[in-house]
Amino acid sequence: MCALAVTGATGVTGCSEDPDAGTNGVGRLSAGQIESRTRSAADSAGAVRLSGTVVTSGNTYRIDMRLKAGGGTGSVTSKGATFQLLRIGEQLYLKADADFWRHADGADAKGGEVASADKLDGKYVKVPQGDPAYKKFSGFTDKDLLLDGLLTLHGDLTTDGHHEQAGVRTIRITGDKGAGGTLDVSLEGEPYPLNLTRAGDAGTLSFSDWDKGFTLKEPSKGDTVDYGKQLPAS
Repeated sequence: MCALAVTGATGVTGCSEDPDAGTNGVGRLSAGQIESRTRSAADSAGAVRLSGTVVTSGNTYRIDMRLKAGGGTGSVTSKGATFQLLRIGEQLYLKADADFWRHADGADAKGGEVASADKLDGKYVKVPQGDPAYKKFSGFTDKDLLLDGLLTLHGDLTTDGHHEQAGVRTIRITGDKGAGGTLDVSLEGEPYPLNLTRAGDAGTLSFSDWDKGFTLKEPSKGDTVDYGKQLPAS
């Protein structure tokens, strides 16, 4: 709405609404400066929640993770199977139902050495650092590593107007006019990234609960299984 003011000398004068009024001001910056500011804000935040899809190496993962320095927790779904991940320091745990482990048993040829799926049902299974699953899944629990890999737009950066994400005003930046990805950055408070569409249909992610602390708790011994040096193939 354009506010109108009446003056004695000139009569009616007009004014236009400033979309960046009352914001953190990043909407007035160049796309490159906005990207730099939002990366700095993300790096400085103590915690974050990520939810959405990530496509990598031909596989699609649906994730819902809470991350902070020193670990993370949440769920990952791939190829119809859902499992929980928990990392505290260097120790990674994987928790899944019996069907998940039954598939692993079926793919493994160790016979009696393979623990029954029922015994692993709902248990936190320690993932050995030498197991291929450790390298594959620990990245989903590493805040700095995950954000560094995800918060990248490709090509020439430009701004793409003011938008809104979950009731929060944002400024959108794009790479190669959207072909290189789009990122919505908060105009309220810290300029945190709020929504990302990755280039090449490589997934869409929402970011929330920035800098909101949470507790990572070691599972009880009764809920934990130490599988040894290697998990069943899966």
